[in-house]
Amino acid sequence: MADRVHEREKATMSEATRAGAPAGPVSGGGVGGYLRNGRGRGWLLAGGALVLLVVAGVWWYLGGHESTDDAQVDGHIVPIAARVGGTVADVKVDDNQVVEAGAVLVDIDQRDYRTALDRAQADYADAQAALAAAQAGVPITSTTTASQMSSAGASVERASAGTDAATRDVEASRARLASMQARLREAQANATRASRDLERMKQLVAKDEISQQQYDAAVASADAARATVESAQASVNEATQAVSVAESRRAQSLNALTQSQAELRTANTGPEQVTVIKARAESAAARVLQAKAVLDQATLNLAYTTVTAPTAGRVSKKSVEPGQVIQPGQPLLAIVPVEDIWITANFKETQLKNMRPGQPATVSVDAYGRTYQGHVDSIAAATGARFSLLPPENATGNYVKVVQRIPVKIVLDKGQDPEHLLRPGMSVLPTVHTR
Repeated sequence: MADRVHEREKATMSEATRAGAPAGPVSGGGVGGYLRNGRGRGWLLAGGALVLLVVAGVWWYLGGHESTDDAQVDGHIVPIAARVGGTVADVKVDDNQVVEAGAVLVDIDQRDYRTALDRAQADYADAQAALAAAQAGVPITSTTTASQMSSAGASVERASAGTDAATRDVEASRARLASMQARLREAQANATRASRDLERMKQLVAKDEISQQQYDAAVASADAARATVESAQASVNEATQAVSVAESRRAQSLNALTQSQAELRTANTGPEQVTVIKARAESAAARVLQAKAVLDQATLNLAYTTVTAPTAGRVSKKSVEPGQVIQPGQPLLAIVPVEDIWITANFKETQLKNMRPGQPATVSVDAYGRTYQGHVDSIAAATGARFSLLPPENATGNYVKVVQRIPVKIVLDKGQDPEHLLRPGMSVLPTVHTR
């Protein structure tokens, strides 16, 4: 089309030349004439292209960036609390002071805890001594028990053998007694017969029917019979005493056997006694462990009287003073690690379509008017409303759709804040480059 316009203008110029008119535009000045000029149309086209490029660039820039003013500097705030109670002896730091990790912050009076540690050490030593004694008693009791069981078993065997021998002696004594009693009866019978023969001999010798010699023989025979009875009676008495002695010995043997059996039963309880001694030793070992735990706790409590900084940072919110009586768990101060700082930006959920971890970001800090470079570290797992004290309940029937905001963590590149000017809570304006 431009070629046709150009040809039409050339034809017009040719006609004008042939008619004697000067060369130039067909009509007068103005926009129409300028537009009919080829050079003007070129500039106009170039300007339009430039405007289109600018608009496209602005659209591309705005479409590839996501910003929010709901953002602030964030960081760790480490609360420092007392592990033990007591009177504060000294406070080593002031507000906003920079401290290193392990620096002493607060000293608590140690005298009570040193006394408790000394007592725990004494109890631990006593428990160890009791354990040593109990452990030494186990082998002694085991050996003694085995010896007593062996000795009691031998005593029972000896007493049983003695009882059997005494029983046999009683039986033999009774047999001898019975024999002696039989001899006594025989002697008594012989004596009775001899006495009767003597009575008859007396009548016969008085009538001179027998000789004096026969009578004297009868007298001697009667005397011998009486002597035999007396001897038999003495033997019976002796056998009776022998039976009594044998029965007494058997009774003593039975008593010895009973005693030995009782000692054996007592000795047989030795394994149970060994078990009891072992249990006492185990109990003593448990008391040692208990005393050791108390000692360790006393040692820890004494160490807790010196409150140290768990990390490097700046002291803040100090609420402890010398002479103050504090309780376990009572907050004393806080430490803010100024080197570990990040940005928490609450983007609308509609801004997260193209946002991914690792994308570059620019952070403008309101306080200093400076810009920092960083990148998206992570996107929160839920909206901020879900973590609020009273999360919204959308099942009540009064639902109103509200665009939610999701926290995005932006980490600054290293070495951009050597003076540690950034503080948690500062307002910032982050911009994430999503293209």
